Amino acid sequence: MNETSLVVKVGIADLKVIIAPDLIRTSGLGSCVGVIVYDPSKKIAGLSHVLLPDSALAKQSKLNVYKYADTAIPYLINLLLEKGARKYALKAKIAGGAQMFQMNSGSDIMRIGPRNVEAVEKQLAEFRIPVIASDVGGNAGRTIEFDPETGQLKIRKVNKEEFYI
Repeated sequence: MNETSLVVKVGIADLKVIIAPDLIRTSGLGSCVGVIVYDPSKKIAGLSHVLLPDSALAKQSKLNVYKYADTAIPYLINLLLEKGARKYALKAKIAGGAQMFQMNSGSDIMRIGPRNVEAVEKQLAEFRIPVIASDVGGNAGRTIEFDPETGQLKIRKVNKEEFYI
């Protein structure tokens, strides 16, 4: 890590954009999905910690656009473009979407992790942003950290070694 870099932390249902040499990190990805969208040449990246797939599920009168895949990803892309990223150069990496609890009901509502992954992939496809690497599913929580200088996403799963995608 460069001595002058900062690690910008992204909370749950939060979103931030950084430029190298800074790093960006989020913790506590269970059924949530961490979505990194970045421009490799400009070394600018954004991270969204998506909590739920669809804002139609919102019951609050004041919507947190960072919380849902269908609102957070368009917001993230616009923010990246405002900061100088080029739309045609954008790429994505995603991690998370675990099924944290075993459910015997077979209810689609309880498949939050897989539904989050599907919603994120659908949004990225609509913007024609390729997902070049992913680590999704399973039943372990994750912490992820992205370095826009190298384009590497470091993933640490509970009780497992770190690896990069």
